[in-house]
Amino acid sequence: MRWIARSTVAVCAVLLLSPATPATAASPMDLTSGFYVNPNSAPATWARNNPSDSRSARIQSSIGSRPIARWFGNDAAIGSTVANYAGAADGQDKLPVLVAYNIPNRDACGGHSGGGAGSASAYRTWISSFAAGIGTKPAVVIIEPDALAAYDCLTAAQRTEMAGLLEYATEQLKAKAPNTYAYLDGGNAGWVSPSTIAYRLNEAGVRNVRGFSVNVSNYYTTSQSTSYAGQVNGFLGYQAGFVVDTSRNGNGRGDGWCNPPGRRLGVAPQIGGGADLLLWVKTPGVSDGPCGIAPTTPAGTFNPDLAIRLIDGV
Repeated sequence: MRWIARSTVAVCAVLLLSPATPATAASPMDLTSGFYVNPNSAPATWARNNPSDSRSARIQSSIGSRPIARWFGNDAAIGSTVANYAGAADGQDKLPVLVAYNIPNRDACGGHSGGGAGSASAYRTWISSFAAGIGTKPAVVIIEPDALAAYDCLTAAQRTEMAGLLEYATEQLKAKAPNTYAYLDGGNAGWVSPSTIAYRLNEAGVRNVRGFSVNVSNYYTTSQSTSYAGQVNGFLGYQAGFVVDTSRNGNGRGDGWCNPPGRRLGVAPQIGGGADLLLWVKTPGVSDGPCGIAPTTPAGTFNPDLAIRLIDGV
């Protein structure tokens, strides 16, 4: 809760400024003392539950001890679930990274992580509760990975519905989570052209939030990703903030997107690095689906062999 004290100091400082001096709102990074490390992430839980496995210590040291985003899907008690998670981080004066991943027709192109809320109205209720669960606590939120990039796999009616739901999500986070930096997902450098994704971001309400995310669950290098984000900003017509997922981009793009071989962990989460933030959004070691080098591991399931391959870059 030390961010409250910091906010008070910041407010007092603003009051001392002359009327002509503009006040700048504190970022969630200013209100916290580093990223939150989830003790119950999939790799940390696996390492804790398998202490005698020869891979356990390496997985915990290289992955489980790192700050990794937590993904939230369909949950009837999403408000309290999010409140408990953000509250745990707040209690340590740390910044949590959350992923809202429950929009209808999600993963429309890949299909391995399909599902989401059963209707548009159910999603509105869910995302409203999600935002309320964060409340005034500092947080970073990635909004619906792949949703905008996957438009070409949707019908015209589905695209219209999705754009409206994403805009509603941005409005809810803006209204109910004032100390959150939220980012609409903008795909990756090899999927949709910068001009097209910029149009979709504007349509989906990107101006209501901090900006957009790139490379979520993908492998493009940080330089490729920041270059792509810069091109997107050129078409947006203003300079939006952006974040890059570096969880698996240490060796750059490989053969395909679904559990390709030869990938490596990227740089650890940090402020800056050519973006607002470099983050581990995708959990390293969690399968993209039953494909590639994990042909029998369902999407969203942790596989220690995948984790070790990312550590070793093989």
